[in-house]
Amino acid sequence: MTTFVDRVVLHVTAGNGGHGVASVHREKFKPLGGPDGGNGGHGGDVVLAVDPQSTTLLDYHRSPHRRAGNGAPGAGDERHGANGEDLILPVPAGTVVRTRDGRILADLVEDDARLVVARGGRGGLGNKALASPRRKAPGFALLGEPGEALDVVLELKSLADVALIGFPSAGKSSLVSVLSAARPKIADYPFTTLVPNLGVVTAGSERFTVADVPGLIPGAHEGRGLGLEFLRHVERCSVLVHVIDCATLEPGRDPMTDLEVIEHELSEYVADDTLGGKPLSDRTRIVVLNKADVPEARELAEMVRPDLEERGLEVHVVSAVAHSGLKELTFALARHVAAHRAEMAQVDHAPQRVVLRPRAVDDAGFHVRRESTPEGEAYRVIGERPTRWVRQTDFSNDEAVGYLADRLARAGVEEALVKAGAVAGSTVLIGDADDAVVFDWEPTLVSGAELLGARGTDLRLEEAGGRRTSAQRREEFHARKDAQTAAREELAHERRAGVWREDDD
Repeated sequence: MTTFVDRVVLHVTAGNGGHGVASVHREKFKPLGGPDGGNGGHGGDVVLAVDPQSTTLLDYHRSPHRRAGNGAPGAGDERHGANGEDLILPVPAGTVVRTRDGRILADLVEDDARLVVARGGRGGLGNKALASPRRKAPGFALLGEPGEALDVVLELKSLADVALIGFPSAGKSSLVSVLSAARPKIADYPFTTLVPNLGVVTAGSERFTVADVPGLIPGAHEGRGLGLEFLRHVERCSVLVHVIDCATLEPGRDPMTDLEVIEHELSEYVADDTLGGKPLSDRTRIVVLNKADVPEARELAEMVRPDLEERGLEVHVVSAVAHSGLKELTFALARHVAAHRAEMAQVDHAPQRVVLRPRAVDDAGFHVRRESTPEGEAYRVIGERPTRWVRQTDFSNDEAVGYLADRLARAGVEEALVKAGAVAGSTVLIGDADDAVVFDWEPTLVSGAELLGARGTDLRLEEAGGRRTSAQRREEFHARKDAQTAAREELAHERRAGVWREDDD
C-alpha cells in the first residue's frame, strides 16, 4: 500500500459569493420604508499552508478534489449573508506549487508559509447598498461571483543539506542509519529504498540534515528507474555525496565507472533555478568509498583513491557496518555545510524595493478588441471590471440590465465601442473566450437612469422589447372601435345601394 506520495494534481474550487437580495421594508403604520436588502457573503478561499507534521501528499492523491465554503445569501431587514469558510490545506515543507503548464506559483519552505491558491467570489450587493438619489428603491440586487477553479500540481522536494546518491544497494540507507537516528529499511536487494529518508546529523555545534535518495541507474535523467522522481529531492541540497560500493560483484562495475555514470546523470538533469541556485553538477561533491570492512573492497578503495583525489574530489573510505571513518566523514560534511551557510548569509538579501506603478490617466481598465467569428464580426470587451459586472447581473430583471448598461456607459465602454467601429446591432462579447456573454449592442441604452419605470422594470428595455404602455393599449382599443364602426357603416351603405339584401323568410 502506498504511504508516500510526492507529486499530485490538485483540483481546487473556491466558494461562490452569496447573492444580494432585493427587499423593501414593510412595517405597519410606516409606509415608504425604503429598501433594506442585505448583501451576500463572500466565498471562502482555498489556502495551502505548511504543516510541520505533514510529510507526504498522500491525502490529496486519494481525494484530489477540494472545495471551499460558499457565501450565504443576504436577507431582508439589512441582514448580510455569512462569509464562506476558508479551506486550509496542510502541505509539507518543501512543496512547490505549479500550474498545469509548469509555471511556479510558490515555493513553500518556511513553517508559516501560506498561499491563497484560489480566491472566493465576492458577495452580491443588496438593493440597500444600490440605492441612490436617482434610484431610490432598486427592484434588483447583484448576484454573487463564482469562485476561482483551477488545477495545480504539488511537488514535494526534500529539505536537506546533504544528499546521498549512488547506485542501488551501495549502502546509502545503512550510512544514514549510523549517522543519524533515522531507521530506513535495509535489505540485500536493489531498490530497497523507494522514498527519500531524512536524518538529522550533529557534528560538534553544527546540525544538518542528510537525505537518503533511492538508487540511480543509467538513464535516470530520462525517467528510467523512476530517476526523475528521485532526482527532484536533491535540488535543494548544497552537498552531494557519492556513495560507491567497492564490494560489488556485478560485471562492468567499478568505482570509477560508477562515479562517471552518476556524474553524467547529474549533468543531464535540468533542475529548477529557483530551488538550488546552481546546477547539480556544479555543487560540492564528496566521494564515499563504502563497505571497507571487506578486505578486497578496502584494497580497491585505496587503489582508486589517488585517482579520485587528482580530480579534485574529497574522498572518504568508510564502513557503515564496522563504523569506521564515520567521524571524519561527519565533520567533513559539517564543514562544507557551514561554509555554504556562511556563503548564503553573505549574500546581500536587501529588502525588496516597493515599486509604485501609478495608473495612467488614459487607462480605462479595459480594452475593446475587434474579432472575426464564424457568425461574423464581433467586438470583445476585455477587462476585470466589465467582466465582473456582467457576472453580477441578473438578466431576468430588466432594471438590473439597465443598471449594467449605465455602469458600462459610465466606464466608457460605449465610447470605446464607437471608436472601434461598432454600430447599432453589432455583436459585443464581454469576458474571456470561455465564459463570455454575448450582446446585440443597442446604443440607446446610454440615456441614463432618468427613464426608470416601476420597480424591476426599465422603460428603455420595454421600448426595445416592444412591450406596450397603457397609452398605447388605449390608442389601440379606440382604433379597433373606430374600425368596427367604419365597417358597420360601409355594410349599411352597401345594403341601401342594393349591393346585397337580406333574404325574406
